Parts: sequence; structure tokens; C-alpha cells
Amino acid sequence: MISVNDFKTGLTIEVDGGLWRVLDFQHVKPGKGAAFVRSKLRNLRNGAIQEKTFRAGEKVEKAQIDNRKMQYLYASGDQHVFMDMESYEQVELPAANIEYELKFLKENMEVHIMMFNFETLGVELPNTVVLEVTETEPGIKGDTSSGGTKSATLETGLHVQVPFFINQGDKLIINTSEAAYVSRA
Repeated sequence: MISVNDFKTGLTIEVDGGLWRVLDFQHVKPGKGAAFVRSKLRNLRNGAIQEKTFRAGEKVEKAQIDNRKMQYLYASGDQHVFMDMESYEQVELPAANIEYELKFLKENMEVHIMMFNFETLGVELPNTVVLEVTETEPGIKGDTSSGGTKSATLETGLHVQVPFFINQGDKLIINTSEAAYVSRA
């Protein structure tokens, strides 16, 4: 058990039979009444985001999530296959469970798979990934990085806004939490 006063971003808890990851929290001490903790939680099973308020000092169950390093192998219909790097065991995840993550996954990419009591919850992406531009308007001489942006399609099908000087075939560093351009690779 863990007190809600000890919440940290990224902590995984069990509340009302569900597995939740703390996205954001705020300790509130009103002038009148008892203190409480306002939190923003993501359900690890279905991806739903919920705001929940706890009384200060309330206890919740801390969930023990195992992050296993795996390699993304391939898509087989609606299933996506991952292989454990140590035991060579393969795990299949339905596309519906990892819809957002698929925008960043390439074959042979190493990721962490979240497991809870032999239940596969989802994919934890690295903070940034390197993806190649497959389609964008050509850059024009004289365009600078301080100018505007244009749309680019990356090798995974993701669309991002990039500076004018980016061309087809360039490799870009993409932030996975915001699905945004960071820099050239």
C-alpha cells in the first residue's frame, strides 16, 4: 500500500479493480476543509484517462508492473508480434490495444512491454525515435529553420509538421509523447 501523498508521475496503482498510471497530480490544501490530492490517471488496460480526487493520506495499492525488453517483429493481420530479447518467447498484441504506439513502431525496434501478472498491458515507447521522411514538399533554397512549417509523412504513416528545409529521405528525431518533430537525426 502507498499513500496518495507519495504520488509521483509515472507511478502505477490499483484502484477500483483497475490498473492506473499517474499522469499528473496536485496536492490541494483549501482554506476550509480537509486537504486532498487531485490526480489525472490513465487506465493501462483500455487507455482511458480519468481525473480522480483522493483524501489526503488515503492508501491505494501499488501495482507491480514488469517492463520486459522486447523487439517488434512484424504485423500478422490485426496482431502485432513482439519477441523477448532473452527467452525468445513471442507475444502478440492486438492493434486496438497499441493504436497510438503503432505510429512509431518499425520492424526490429526494441521497446518495453508492460506486464502485470502474466497479462500484457501494452508497449512503452522510448522518449524519441528516428523515422525517415517518405513524403513531403521539396525544400526551397533560402528557407530557414526559423521560418514556417510544412506537413511530412514518415515511414510509419505518421504525419508531423516539420521546418521547410526538411526533404524526402531525411531521417528525423520524433518525440513520441507529443508526436512532434525534434530535429534531424
